[in-house]
Amino acid sequence: MFKSKKALEVLAPVGDEERLGAALNFGADAIYLGGQMFGMRAGPANFSPDELKNAVERSHKKDVKVYLTCNTLPRNDEIPHFEEFMRAADYSGVDAVIVNDIGLLSLVKKYSPDMEIHISTQAGIVNYVTANEFYNMGAKRVVLARELSIDEIAEIRAKTPKELDIECFVHGAMCVSFSGRCLLSQYLVNRDANRGECAQPCRWGYHLMEENREGQYFPVFEDEKGTYILNAKDMCMIEHIDKLAEAGVYSLKIEGRAKSSYYVSVVTNAYRMAVDYYLQHNTMEGCPKWIFDEVFKVSHRAYCTGFFFGHPNDKNGEYQYYGDNGYIREYDVVAVVDKCQGGRLYGTQRNKFNRGDELEILSPGREPVKIFAEKIYDENDNEIDTANHATMKFSLDCDLNFESGSIIRNKK
Repeated sequence: MFKSKKALEVLAPVGDEERLGAALNFGADAIYLGGQMFGMRAGPANFSPDELKNAVERSHKKDVKVYLTCNTLPRNDEIPHFEEFMRAADYSGVDAVIVNDIGLLSLVKKYSPDMEIHISTQAGIVNYVTANEFYNMGAKRVVLARELSIDEIAEIRAKTPKELDIECFVHGAMCVSFSGRCLLSQYLVNRDANRGECAQPCRWGYHLMEENREGQYFPVFEDEKGTYILNAKDMCMIEHIDKLAEAGVYSLKIEGRAKSSYYVSVVTNAYRMAVDYYLQHNTMEGCPKWIFDEVFKVSHRAYCTGFFFGHPNDKNGEYQYYGDNGYIREYDVVAVVDKCQGGRLYGTQRNKFNRGDELEILSPGREPVKIFAEKIYDENDNEIDTANHATMKFSLDCDLNFESGSIIRNKK
């Protein structure tokens, strides 16, 4: 089995082949993904056994580990299928499986005794006694509950074997329920969050209706700011990697297997750059601001630091977002770079852009570069005013070199 150990691990989410390429190109140390059963994200395409094997081979060629999710709470009728699932995991060569259910943990040890086991955040590990017990049961890693503070994590690290890895979510959507264990979706729309089917009713706006006034809806206020009373902000810890590392966190997990390849590219790249800066300087002081700014260039909700520094908080003293359930989106991906040669940039269009637009190009491990689309050419080398056809081939006059797969975006 593939073995690689670095000082800190940037762990990226992967929902399909495109997002796999994004994570690999933009600096992930490890990825986590799902098969077609037993995973907590039913929405993404996920991976068939053959696709999973191919994904592992691609990842290992780049020194990237692969962790397979089997972290649902399976019902009786699913248990007989788990042996086949583990055979596919062994066949693919994944480096570890992520488990929540204790019964599945026992079956992993039975069907695949050499498989590395990680305990999912859904297990709700909030103390060193539980972490130690999972270690005694065969776990190599625990993904701690998102409700812990830095100090609590440090105590767990101090009172567990050094061989036990500590992983924490550091970026992405926060669930309003404890460690993602929620029944709201199942009750309201019969989509079980604990089986990967959450409809996110915590993001809905709620009103009160009096039974004799049908059709008249009245806002439900937590305070004067709105009715989205369960709508948590997103987590962002990119400025605090030093504190996470000092507390003993080894793996920095980015949420988002259902999010776009652009999100995976940008956020993975930002955390890669931030981690590299920390490892070089042993502090986050002086880290270039552009690295922190990158996480604001993807679709996101307002950010906070979760429970890491106590009660969820931000500069305004708020941890919920009451205004609406939408995302902040200030940039559009307009193209992807295919190659650069002969003073031209050749690319594939993703969204419309025009001659004269100021574009920004993000390459792995580099600060974004601004260029102007002074001239645009179609695939037949005809000068055009706009690139407005999906996936059309185009070129721009450009004396700079950008590697294949670099992202071209513009600000709305």
